Formats: sequence, C-alpha cells, structure tokens
Amino acid sequence: MARLDGKIAIITGGTSGIGAHTAKVFANEGATVVFCGRRLDRGEQISRDLGDAVEFIKADVTIESEVAHLVEETVRRHGRLDVMFNNAGGPAPRGSIVDLDMPAYHRAMDTLVASVAQCMKHAAPVMMGQGSGSIINNGSVAGHQAGWSSSMTYSAAKAAVIHLTRCVAMELAESGVRVNSISPGGIATGIFGKAFGLDEEKAEGTAELMKQAITNMQPIKRAGMPEDIAQMALFLASDDASFISARDIVVDGGLLGGRQWSAHQEGMGALQAAFDAV
Repeated sequence: MARLDGKIAIITGGTSGIGAHTAKVFANEGATVVFCGRRLDRGEQISRDLGDAVEFIKADVTIESEVAHLVEETVRRHGRLDVMFNNAGGPAPRGSIVDLDMPAYHRAMDTLVASVAQCMKHAAPVMMGQGSGSIINNGSVAGHQAGWSSSMTYSAAKAAVIHLTRCVAMELAESGVRVNSISPGGIATGIFGKAFGLDEEKAEGTAELMKQAITNMQPIKRAGMPEDIAQMALFLASDDASFISARDIVVDGGLLGGRQWSAHQEGMGALQAAFDAV
C-alpha cells in the first residue's frame, strides 16, 4: 500500500524546485495532488507530465481570494483536503538594514509569511471539520540562525513561519489536525539565482551550478536536493507521522549541528603548534 493512498493534497509553489518534485513524490505514493503557481503554461506542462493524479490550478498565494478559490475548488472536486504543503516562496531584498527597501520588504513578507497564514486560514476549517489533516510549512535554516541567507528579510520571514507553525499547531491539534514545518539547508534550486536578480527561467538553470557551489557547505559533502525535502514532506503528510505536530524538522546535512569537525581540528592543530613554539 502506498503511503498516501486516497489522500488529497495541495502543494503551493509547485511549478519548480521543491514543489514540483514533491508533487511527483506524492502522486507516486498514491495521493491526488492539486498544485498551484503563477505560470499557467509551466503548471499545465507539469500536470501533463505527471499524469492524471496531478492537477494544476493557477493561483497567486499572496492574494487571499485566489487562495480561497484554490482550497474551495480542490474540495469541490475531491470532497476533502488531507494535506496542505505551503511551499511557495521567493527572494527578498538583500543588503544592509540602513538601505532596506521597504516596499520590497513588504512584498517579501507577503510572499513568505502572509501567504502561509492565508493558506492555513482557508485549509484549517476543512481539516477541522474532517477531524484530520496535515499542514506542512516551508521554513529554512535561515530562520534558525543569522547569516545563512543573502537577505536578513528572508531570514526574519522564515523565523516567523517557524513560530507561526507552532502557534497554529497548538490550536489545530485539538481538532485532530497536525501542523509542522521543514527547514531546508542548502538545496540546489533556482532560488539562489532569483535572489541575485535573475528571472525565473534563467534562475532555474542555475540549479546545477548551485549543486557544485554548496557541496562543501555542510558536514555531509553533497548539496541538498529537492528530493530531500520532498521525502520529508512525504513523511509528515503520511500516517507515519500521526503523533508529530508543532515541530520544525531541519533537513540540512548537519549544517546547524555546529562547527565542522575538520575545521575544528585544523584550528586545534594551529593552536597546538603555537603552544609548542612557546
């Protein structure tokens, strides 16, 4: 039996990267998947590629009416909603706090935080009425520690998502609904290119470059891949995680574990050499 047999799932930001990979993984595990994004042609192509179990609805998750339509249409078509993966995101303004572009800051917060709140707002009543469901929000290691994003706005937004997840989880658990978040580390997707101003098509072409660039960033010497996050989302969506809620699960190859062993040993060696010279 597949792990998501009979479940109905919504995935936001499903036209590239983590979202598109998760749609494939969920469908392969028996779910009916409805995913959204702003690019109609891209969404329809992914839906055709992944087969009849995967449907696309064009939606901008920063617009509440479009979020409401996404949830309502999914329930109209399929009668229920079992999984909501709030994955949609995007870049945020870079640079010093003294140069912060406030309109860009507010746009980023709408994309990264308000969209998650809106999606939970509209998914929650459906799941509470069912007495079951799993909401999964996309956090980041940048929400745990400063310095892991090119943007302090992005880091602050992801910290907000992680704590919002906990707050909502404490309410919805009493109705049988689980709410968790995943905090990816360095994942080879186009988001890095977007952060440096590339358009969506060019940014997606930088994933292979990033795969090479971040290989040595963490103790596990490979770049994180979208499949790594998709597999964690699968676990949290499945009944295997039925007693897990209000948790943020870090998937980062050991990045947040501490100082890398080899670097620490090199430092100790240099200190020993200095002592020996005294």
